[in-house]
This record gives sequence, structure tokens and C-alpha cells, in this order.
Amino acid sequence: MTQTSANAGLARGALLSLIALIALALLWELWLAPLRPGGSALALKAIPLAFALRGTFRRNIYTLQWASMLVLLYLAEGIVRGMTDGGLSARLGWFEALLALVYFVCALAFVAPFKRAARTAKRENAAAAAPSAGGQNRL
Repeated sequence: MTQTSANAGLARGALLSLIALIALALLWELWLAPLRPGGSALALKAIPLAFALRGTFRRNIYTLQWASMLVLLYLAEGIVRGMTDGGLSARLGWFEALLALVYFVCALAFVAPFKRAARTAKRENAAAAAPSAGGQNRL
């Protein structure tokens, strides 16, 4: 598997886990196990994830970076509800935590080579811009 196809797989994994996380948030809070019968306002938690959908689809590095930090909130919520809720809600909490973790890992793994390349380019530009120490400071 080449670096390009590996990156494509990571981007696809991030996108699919994000879509699944949005669907889970809506299904969980509206039909499967809402806090109140008939649905819960917690379904609104899917909105911030929806903002990341377009950029994740386009493989935008900036979006993948900030969304990877956002999903940590969903990871934490999934763990808390998995440990404190009962029945179906607890299982959904653990599933939410898993989906958030998958997005986080895929997004960071996708972004890593780009960050490395940017750091290398910055170092090379700084080295090229620095005057050589051999004889240019003589009076």
C-alpha cells in the first residue's frame, strides 16, 4: 500500500466514522434511548459534527485538525455514559466512544505526513535564508 492509498484510506475512515457518529447522535437521542420519551435536545450535539463534514469530505487538513480535537468531547461523553448509563444507552455510549476514537486516529494519521513535510520545508527555508558563517561577517 503506497502512502497515497494509505492516506486515502485514512481520510475515508475519518469520513465514515464522522458520518456514523452524526447518525448515532441523532438516532440515540431521538429514537433509540433518549433521556426523555419522545426525544431529547441532546440530539443537537450532532450539529458541531455536521460542521466538520464538508471539510472532512474534501480532506481539508485544517478541518481534520480541529475536528480531531472536537471528537475528544464525544469520546469523553461516550465513556461517561458507557460507565454510568444502563442498558442500551450504555452500549451506545461505548459505541460513540469507539467511533470518536476511530475518527481521532484516522484524522491524526492522515494529517501527520503533511505536518512533517511542512516542518521539513520550514527548516530548509530557514537554513537557506541564514547567511553562511564562513567569512561574511568580516570587516
